[in-house]
Amino acid sequence: MTSEDQDPHAPLAAVSASADVLRHPEAGEHLLTVVERERAARFRHASGRVDFTAAHILVRLCAARLLGVPATEITLAQNCPDCGKGDHGRPYLPDHPDVQVSLSHTRGVVAAAAGLVPVGVDVELTARSGSLLDVAPRVLSPAELRQVEAHPEPGRAFLRLWVRKESLIKLGRASLDTLAGVDLSALPLDVPPGQPLRSRYQDLYLLDWADVRQGAAVSVASTAAPRVVVLTPPAG
Repeated sequence: MTSEDQDPHAPLAAVSASADVLRHPEAGEHLLTVVERERAARFRHASGRVDFTAAHILVRLCAARLLGVPATEITLAQNCPDCGKGDHGRPYLPDHPDVQVSLSHTRGVVAAAAGLVPVGVDVELTARSGSLLDVAPRVLSPAELRQVEAHPEPGRAFLRLWVRKESLIKLGRASLDTLAGVDLSALPLDVPPGQPLRSRYQDLYLLDWADVRQGAAVSVASTAAPRVVVLTPPAG
């Protein structure tokens, strides 16, 4: 996908293979804080460390693109409002408090977003769609559940709703306990491969796309219309 002809200050989002992020010219573990390196080291499997590192680098690349500065000038921190610890929770940029950021990672694929307004992003592998269906009754509204059950590909339909709702959680507009009360059944479920689908939910702008190359479903939610940028060209 290419960046769209929109306000250059609009929230931006990117998705990439983890390996491609680590090949970016500005990438490297030198960008990570001590806390991030310690968290990465706690992953039992190398693939988990790679995805974590790539997501934390990609969100820096997004913020750097938004601000027009090198990625080395972006420091990422996190804070948990429940326990107060800084090794998890919502990410933020201590040196750029006016910038909102979000990140997500799954097996081999990462997504990130940055904006001057609240923004949330989520990515999930399409291959996981069937296994996620078990949680549908707990996180979908009755109308959404009927919509998914009537869809020719229930797993894929649920996955689209799931990444949308996860992006709302990242945005701070929902929680795992309140997802069933968020009704997105009025939005279209089918996203053309490789083409962004834009929709509205209350005062929010939603941007969905199906990344065929990565085999992933992506959703971005923001209070302003987000745009998609390519930060890591795929390996040839």
